[in-house]
Amino acid sequence: MAASAAALFPMTVSAQQPSRNLPIVRDAEAEQLLRDYATPIFRAAGLNAKAPEVILINQDSFNAFVAGGQRIFINVGALMEAETPNEIVGVIAHEAGHIAGGHMARLREQIANAKILSVAGMLLGAGAVAGAARSGDRVGNAGTGAMGALVGPQELIHRSLLSYQRSEEQAADQSAVRYLKATGQSPKGMLKTFRRFSDAAIFRSNALDPYLISHPLPTERIAQLETLAKQSPHYEAKDPPALRARHDLVRAKLYGFVARPETVMRRYPAHDASAPARYARAIAAYRSGRSSEALSLIEGLIQSQPGNPYFQELKGQALLEAGRAREAIAPLRRAVAASPNAVPIRAMLGHALVATNDPKLLDEAIRELSNVTHREPESAEPFQHLATAYGRKGNVPLAELASAQAFMNSGDWRMAHTQASRAMAKLPPGSPGYLKAEDIMNARPPGKI
Repeated sequence: MAASAAALFPMTVSAQQPSRNLPIVRDAEAEQLLRDYATPIFRAAGLNAKAPEVILINQDSFNAFVAGGQRIFINVGALMEAETPNEIVGVIAHEAGHIAGGHMARLREQIANAKILSVAGMLLGAGAVAGAARSGDRVGNAGTGAMGALVGPQELIHRSLLSYQRSEEQAADQSAVRYLKATGQSPKGMLKTFRRFSDAAIFRSNALDPYLISHPLPTERIAQLETLAKQSPHYEAKDPPALRARHDLVRAKLYGFVARPETVMRRYPAHDASAPARYARAIAAYRSGRSSEALSLIEGLIQSQPGNPYFQELKGQALLEAGRAREAIAPLRRAVAASPNAVPIRAMLGHALVATNDPKLLDEAIRELSNVTHREPESAEPFQHLATAYGRKGNVPLAELASAQAFMNSGDWRMAHTQASRAMAKLPPGSPGYLKAEDIMNARPPGKI
């Protein structure tokens, strides 16, 4: 599943960094769950287990990939479809195998070499074509003609590159099983995931040339993986109940935000009194504009789990987006207190503080938003709210600097440079703010010099 790559909810969706072309989903609850899934796997793989970065993509298909560094991208569809934590853990283990094996870096080397060989092949083919033109003969076998001299090397290089990718996929599978064994987890979920791929129409391979695909043939892959998986002493291990409960809540949340309301009600009908079902229905009601119903359901969830920061977060968001910013502050403060490292929740609290238009709350808003932008300097929206807060405080230079950073992070380089220039004209030369504005002035869009 490796691939070269790259405001909706507490859950926010954006196309910002780490990959500007991908619709990134930000949700503190899902991110923490994925970090908890990934941390022991990263440790077993010899990767940095202190800060595993698993990024959600707003796509409904079951897929995951790595794109350089130690970042794993997982579609929201994978979490929505995965019935158990173990299925997602298996996916993360497979992608960690790509990272630990340095597959992306080596793939780039293979592609670079393929380009060189491709050019050489084309030059050789062109020479053969010229010779054929002079002699009046065709090159190669009958029916191939001069074009065959050009296409032949390209096809061989293409097949060689795909063969390399297939070998790396198999290596990642084997590494994943080792990591799962080392962490005492079952490889059964991983096996279930690949069986799902095998059953999907896009993976039906009866008419495929096995040398023209980048992944091993599904039947072969599953047979090899099944042999390895069943050798694990943890094959029948089950997910801890508490982890399963968190997984079910995140799935319900995603359904609530992503699926159509009627789909949510079919999956989580009114007679289902479970916490995930009430969570999904509360979100569907909130999205449908039924604020009173949504808040009633959320209050019930909070009463059942008073310490759950994500129920408090949802209440804060529902109030904020209903134009009740002042009422949103208390639940958001409680959510931040219960989950102090959840950057998206802090960002929402900062937004709510600014949205009250209360001058007494601006200092707190600046503290919260400065915390957020320090931790995640590549986001745009927190800088926008920070600029508003500084502007209302009368600190024009820092307001312009925050605006410049917001514009740069959203890809508007012209406005970023304009705002940075204005900030530099007011900030003391050599000050931290001045130097930051100068960095923005000197920055250029990716790919441009």
